[in-house]
Amino acid sequence: MSILELKGLYKRYGPVAAVAGLDLSVASGSRTAIVGPSGCGKTTLLRLIAGFEIPDQGRITLGSEVLAGDAAAVPAYRRGIGVVAQDGALFPHLTIGDNIGFGMGGGDERRAERIVELAYIVGLDKVVLKRRPHELSGGQQQRVALARAMAMKPRLMLLDEPFSALDTALRASMRKAVAELLEEAGITTILVTHDQAEALSFASQVAVMRDGKFSQVGSPRDLYLRPKDRMIAEFLGDAIILPAKIADGFANSPLGRVAVDTRERRDVARIMLRPEQIGLKRTSREGMSGTPDMPFGEVTESEFAGSMCTIAVRLLNNADPPDAAAIGNTPLILRKPGMDAPAVGEIVRLTVSGKAHVFA
Repeated sequence: MSILELKGLYKRYGPVAAVAGLDLSVASGSRTAIVGPSGCGKTTLLRLIAGFEIPDQGRITLGSEVLAGDAAAVPAYRRGIGVVAQDGALFPHLTIGDNIGFGMGGGDERRAERIVELAYIVGLDKVVLKRRPHELSGGQQQRVALARAMAMKPRLMLLDEPFSALDTALRASMRKAVAELLEEAGITTILVTHDQAEALSFASQVAVMRDGKFSQVGSPRDLYLRPKDRMIAEFLGDAIILPAKIADGFANSPLGRVAVDTRERRDVARIMLRPEQIGLKRTSREGMSGTPDMPFGEVTESEFAGSMCTIAVRLLNNADPPDAAAIGNTPLILRKPGMDAPAVGEIVRLTVSGKAHVFA
């Protein structure tokens, strides 16, 4: 069941359309991530939903209530929407307890009890409630901002890059904790982020935004494995794009005969593989003889980074597929476990797992 509906949404600033005709449906209790390059309109869209901006055209509906449309708009404070900003936006002159309880009102008899309860829910000890925001770490401040937003019992939670200021380890743990909290509370959530891995791991629905429009909306798995175009493929992660000829569910490509996700026939096509689909097995130049149909390569670069190693592999024996000149001597960039990555100069045999995606 859908709780939020956006229909034909437009927002212009002078001649520039920051949001240019968006449609989106968000299921009740779900988590949606909106991703895209800087300046694509992500934050403007969030501000339209929150009520901080009014759309020039289109309609925003939450539940059965029209929040914006037909030249009318519900004020932000009456929408029942919680917002957690990138920097937390805590009140520096208030204690943590008063920050959390800011939207509750002084007449609530359970106010103090509810503040302690919310602090516990977001993983804060009650001893911090008497402190000021500057006395807390960045991660703790974000937890306070989340507790404050949850105190209003929102129908919808908007997260505007809330983890971007945190270090890598804390970011991952906070993301997981927040996702679990919101799921347990049954709160529908929209996350705006520029971090592709964050979007894919956090959300049940991902919307890729470009030039004020959604290029593709779907499940994280569908968008990662079956992107509509090269831009989406490369935005959501590392991608290997190769020329190919398609027939009978297979592609003739620089990596040899590869299974693909379509049965249609094409003499000229582009296929996509994710680097993790390509396996490497050490061999030698002598081992290449007698196996002309198997792809082999030479490791030309290796960058060790602890648990993972980025390596470049130059193909040695591609069999002149369509547009072979397009790949030329451009190496494949792969990431392999650091402990067992082949060294520069080693010869490897390449294998492909799963199916390659064929761009429309």
